[in-house]
Amino acid sequence: MPANIPVKVKERLSNGLKKFQGITQNAKSKDINESDTVVIVTDMLCEVFGFDKYSEITSEYSIKKTFCDLVIKIDGKIRFIIECKAAGMELKADHIKQATDYGANEGVDWIILTNGHTWKIFKITFGKPISNELVYQFDILALNHKKDSDLELMYYVCKESMSKSMLEEYHVQKQTLSRFFIGQVILTEGVLDSIKKTIKKMSPDVKVSNEEIQALIETEVLKREVLEGEKADEAKKKVQKFFKATAKAREKEKTVISVATEATEGSAETILN
Repeated sequence: MPANIPVKVKERLSNGLKKFQGITQNAKSKDINESDTVVIVTDMLCEVFGFDKYSEITSEYSIKKTFCDLVIKIDGKIRFIIECKAAGMELKADHIKQATDYGANEGVDWIILTNGHTWKIFKITFGKPISNELVYQFDILALNHKKDSDLELMYYVCKESMSKSMLEEYHVQKQTLSRFFIGQVILTEGVLDSIKKTIKKMSPDVKVSNEEIQALIETEVLKREVLEGEKADEAKKKVQKFFKATAKAREKEKTVISVATEATEGSAETILN
């Protein structure tokens, strides 16, 4: 579902994008150093994303005897840790690890890695081991200032979206519509029952069980990578948690109905006596 971007914010994003596309392209072409890139990113955080330069943006923030480039802090709470690299530098795996370590050590789950034009937004999961997930990314130079879907990518990082938890909601939606989550939903009893009923309607003489359908789906229908690995395990846990909660709610409802029925019957018996 598209984000409802306020008109003033949309104007700021559009105008800011037009301005900084030229600036970041020039910075990339000249291959400016990291310190100068941080200056550009700071200006973008202020002019495009709406953060106050003096009260909400902190540079060279100390984290366990080292320093990250920038943090966004609102009402005393760090919302983003931002690691910057030189404008002409490609963002690599060791840069992601560096940013993840900053977030993990500070207990901040949202981190941004950028070279001014490419922005990668990660979500840290504080498990064992600590891991990160690339929620989404965008390249300033590839965006269209007239296209709402492009402005929306930038809006999730804006100050205005923080109070509405827009980034969190986007992350949840993306997880729910991931191939791993859909793969686990397909293997639930309700879906397997529906498949079995459809098969019986099409071929009444065919006898098939849910277990047979599930085995076929796991081995021949879905790709192995969808059902195995950390993301698949995480999706499986979420699906199982949902159905456990649903089953618990149903049992609670049955108990309430049973108690109400007994009370009604008891009252009726008292009246008759």
